[in-house]
Amino acid sequence: MNVEVRHLRALATLADSDTFTTAAAVLRTTQPTLSRTITQLEEILGVRLVERTTREMSFTPDGQRFAESAKSVLARLDTAVADLHASSPGPLRLGWTWASLGRHTVPLLSEWKQDHEEVIEFSRPDDPVEALKNSEIDAAVVRRSPPGSRPLTGFETRTLLTERLVAALAVDDPRARQDAVTLAQLATSPVAVCATAPTVTGELWRSTGRTPATVTVANTDEWLTRIAVGEAVGVTTEATTHSHRAPEVSYLPIEDAPRVEVILL
Repeated sequence: MNVEVRHLRALATLADSDTFTTAAAVLRTTQPTLSRTITQLEEILGVRLVERTTREMSFTPDGQRFAESAKSVLARLDTAVADLHASSPGPLRLGWTWASLGRHTVPLLSEWKQDHEEVIEFSRPDDPVEALKNSEIDAAVVRRSPPGSRPLTGFETRTLLTERLVAALAVDDPRARQDAVTLAQLATSPVAVCATAPTVTGELWRSTGRTPATVTVANTDEWLTRIAVGEAVGVTTEATTHSHRAPEVSYLPIEDAPRVEVILL
């Protein structure tokens, strides 16, 4: 039998612990298993490393020297493994807000798959900007809906495209029979606003002189349901019309709404 990494880790952990019991807990094993591992190492080396009694344990001079050597070897091994992982291409962790990239989502991912070896891991964090700050993702696609958008400071940004804002209305709403609506027409109804990713704020209606009431919803499903039953209307980007369709909901352009920037961080 040769000396294995498990022998070195057992000895190094024991050297940094006060008892076999403590070391076993750190290694997530049992005290008898750890004791057998140390005994195996001593038999392989032909040297006594640890003196044991029923009440205490202590390292012999040979044991102390070999434990220090074991720690050095393990440190170099851990560094080599970490360097290998750092240099290996990993998945691109991409986070985005609602509706992904709309009609551009599938073409983008298909082209990425053809041109790059690494894959993309998707996530839909409640706040992609905070997730990026916390290194939970590598890049983020976010939308800025003027007016009243929060500034994106501390990031390198690139505008990918702009989108129209559209209204979401129940199919039996009289306004749904129009070719388009205005902000003033929407302001006569409560507006459903998603708690985690609101598309717009009350600032959007500043020019109309009338800010609508809002209905806070937990997610897209509730947003669609509230609109479908006529409890509220919605304001979203045109990407939503590709990603979240419902037979009871109609999407119409908003004539006087500003365009939304889709930005890569």
